Amino acid sequence: MQVNDIIHFLENIAPPFLQEPYDNAGLITGNKSMACTGAIICLDCTEEIVQEAIEKKCNLIIAHHPIIFNGLKKINGNNYVERTIIKAIKNNMAIYAIHTNLDNVIEGVNGKIAEKIGLQKLQVLAPKPNNLQKLVVFCPPEHATNITNALHSAGAGNIGNYSHCSFTSTGMGSFTPAEGANPQTGKIGKNEKLTENKIEVIFPTWLQAQVLQAMKANHPYEEVAYDIYNMANNYQNIGSGVVGYLPEAMNELDLLGKLAKLFGTQAIRHTQILGKRVQKIALCGGAGSFLINAAKAAAADVYITSDLKYHEFFEADNQLTLIDVGHYESEQFTIELLFDLLSNKFPTFALQKTSNNTNPVRYFAL
Repeated sequence: MQVNDIIHFLENIAPPFLQEPYDNAGLITGNKSMACTGAIICLDCTEEIVQEAIEKKCNLIIAHHPIIFNGLKKINGNNYVERTIIKAIKNNMAIYAIHTNLDNVIEGVNGKIAEKIGLQKLQVLAPKPNNLQKLVVFCPPEHATNITNALHSAGAGNIGNYSHCSFTSTGMGSFTPAEGANPQTGKIGKNEKLTENKIEVIFPTWLQAQVLQAMKANHPYEEVAYDIYNMANNYQNIGSGVVGYLPEAMNELDLLGKLAKLFGTQAIRHTQILGKRVQKIALCGGAGSFLINAAKAAAADVYITSDLKYHEFFEADNQLTLIDVGHYESEQFTIELLFDLLSNKFPTFALQKTSNNTNPVRYFAL
């Protein structure tokens, strides 16, 4: 097992293409070709986590938050980031972060939180635009089924909850083979006309290389005629936050009690109780104030997130209840999510959840 085997699997689930511009997800220390003795999963990579990995004989740390967000000009051990990096490098430790790219897939961080709360009929709260492309390819009718199946196997043709989506139409194609060509049909210098099928499929932008490879590998033509279009459509399963429904409506105080127990928090900040029953819930793990308006536009009864500032609470405007459960608290289930995904894929691999709570926030209660 190499570090790259783990990375390849995780990046098929949460492609690096999906991370936000400010983020630094990916392999932070170490080499992809390193043999992997074991992996430890955490929310934050700290000196304590590196020490735990050493003691447990794991040379790969999989963290949600990147230990390095901005470039380091010096590494002298003057702060916890520098000390963590020094300790990791000295011990030949690989650190891999899977952050906003895992936030931006519906089955990622927010999907796991929704599962814990018991939400149903999940949808992305703020789908991301410009993440879809359309492939149009022309082929002989007798090859259309084989090519379409290959495109689907490469990841094309998924729309929301539907897979294997495509559109095929029939028309007349024409071409003239030039000197040096080796046409399947026709003669050099003679214009040919023949019936062709036009196949249309959509696919996520980051799959373009493998979709085109599948198309060309299964196409009979020496020169494949195809077009790729960038689409303005939102990709329904990619984006920030999620929104879903409780199986049964409940009042706000009961929901707050449920959340306090679920997230294991001693304090929950929230806006004014509106005195209504709630069922439609929007949420975003981590700092999610940027989605308050999206939650209101979705007509959510409640928006659950963290790191809300004082003036941002006013934005509820009596339209919904804002609930701040804490940053670490909201994202803690990411450890379980990654552990389950990797355990199912690599059942005999030495994989462990951290036993350290890296939450830097403490609460004092009278």
